[in-house]
Amino acid sequence: MKMSSQEFIDWPSKRITLLAMSGAGKTTLANKLPKSKWFHYSGDYRIGTRYLREPILDNIKRQAMSVPFLRDLLLSDSIYISNKITVDNLAPVSTFLSKLGDPSKGGLPLEEFKHRQHLHHQAEIAAMNDVPEFIHKAEDIYGYHHFINDAGGSVCELDSPEVLETLAQNTLIIYIKIPETLEQTIIERAKTDPKPLYYREAFLEEKLEEFMTLKNYSSTDAIQPDEFVSWIFPELFKSRLPRYQAIADQYGYTVDANDIAHVKNETDFIQLVSAALDKQP
Repeated sequence: MKMSSQEFIDWPSKRITLLAMSGAGKTTLANKLPKSKWFHYSGDYRIGTRYLREPILDNIKRQAMSVPFLRDLLLSDSIYISNKITVDNLAPVSTFLSKLGDPSKGGLPLEEFKHRQHLHHQAEIAAMNDVPEFIHKAEDIYGYHHFINDAGGSVCELDSPEVLETLAQNTLIIYIKIPETLEQTIIERAKTDPKPLYYREAFLEEKLEEFMTLKNYSSTDAIQPDEFVSWIFPELFKSRLPRYQAIADQYGYTVDANDIAHVKNETDFIQLVSAALDKQP
């Protein structure tokens, strides 16, 4: 969706998709918009509560069944297991994705890891394709005129033109670009606290082969789970930046992560987006 800054200001039902790497401030920016006026749609929350809900619960139950005390209670229907995914707590999704490596240290075997990556890929596509429906629901049921889509950091990895077309037709796409001065900070932060992530299949295979050769591992089961995540993140970071920019160039607009740090409220946000529209054809 393309428009002038004045058209954006006059737009009675503003609908925006935020794209960015994890750590760019996307969710923080979305939370600056009043929830009384803006419907907040989280792609990761939708993934966890709708499309990966059953696999996540199955994974938790599988772990519980390995504990005799819990196993007996589950088999006798004395207890039940549920997760408490919220927009601010997506830990069950991360725990399900998990990390590749030594199963005895909490890692996943390669086949299972790839299976979960595939499930996440399909779930993220479905969650983004749900955006038009939720735009309608937000207004029809709850009376929201404005809509913000806090898209997952891996949307640029989906290789799904249909998803991008859907988002572009129904929302104004805003890419939060991380300046070079902040890139290393985000990379170091991710390496210090490595978290499970989604990787495009071709990228994963290429980098895994490189990692195995570099570290002289003969089997993925010998990998220290945190070691691989820490090693691959800078490579993932570099590979995603041009993908984000290509999406913004074709379908939307770019704002600087330094600028969003100065946004304090809805008025500041509208001004930020308007300025981005003025700068770009």
